[in-house]
Amino acid sequence: MNVIFVIDYYPNGLFNYFPSSKVETNLITSALLSLGFSNVFILQSPHPVVTSVLSFKIGNCIQVENQNEEMGSEGPKSVVINVTGFKKFQGVAENPTEIIVNNLKTYVEKRGLPSGLTLGSCTILETAGVGASPALYKAMESGISKTDSNTNDQVVWLHLGVNSGAMKFAIERQAVNEATFRCPDEFGWQPQQFPIIEADGEISRARETSCSIDAILKILKKKGFDVAVSDDAGRFVCNYVYYHSLRFAEEKGHKSLFVHVPLFSRIDEETQMRFVASLLEALAATC
Repeated sequence: MNVIFVIDYYPNGLFNYFPSSKVETNLITSALLSLGFSNVFILQSPHPVVTSVLSFKIGNCIQVENQNEEMGSEGPKSVVINVTGFKKFQGVAENPTEIIVNNLKTYVEKRGLPSGLTLGSCTILETAGVGASPALYKAMESGISKTDSNTNDQVVWLHLGVNSGAMKFAIERQAVNEATFRCPDEFGWQPQQFPIIEADGEISRARETSCSIDAILKILKKKGFDVAVSDDAGRFVCNYVYYHSLRFAEEKGHKSLFVHVPLFSRIDEETQMRFVASLLEALAATC
């Protein structure tokens, strides 16, 4: 007999209720196995398996007699999140996203991640458009090659950029097919009303993320972060990268999300590290 143990009724992530959740999870698993259950899956809700039983409270067990019928032969979907940040650019001598992304693997190793969530690649991009596109696509293609196509992994691309004038975090809903750079990028390119991808037609064309940004926003706000949803990622390099990523993600069956962060002088480094780690968990909980 198999069992699914629903840890969290709300989509807030495994760690909201159990500060030592890795220990708690192991204890729960061991206890259920000792009772004769052949397989135990520790999930966060909502999940495709449990969306029809959301009336269950924390701690209820749902018995599944036929795993293949209820879950599919591949089992629960795992989430792999690849993260990018940017180097310095004109007016920003120290880009906080470069520091965040460079330190992220070490940070989450100490903090721990929910079961089923893997931090994939962490890549720093030049703050440039056309000149840096090959490096962006190399990183995204590498993300595919490192993920076995036969697995049930959901691949997510999380791009972080800085808004030097912002006072809060911003989850970007969309990118538009227009590059109008207010200053030259780090390779000296300064397009004006230029289509990012000519095959997509007009520069007014917009692509929206398939991530559940309203649910993500709710999770992050509940954790105390000052964050909002934005419908305008600008027309500089952030929007340029996001548009390419959204198109690539749609073609490959992945998901893509761009989030703007403030300077460290506005929100300190430790808070921003906690925010990004919580963002990873929120993405995994809502995929």
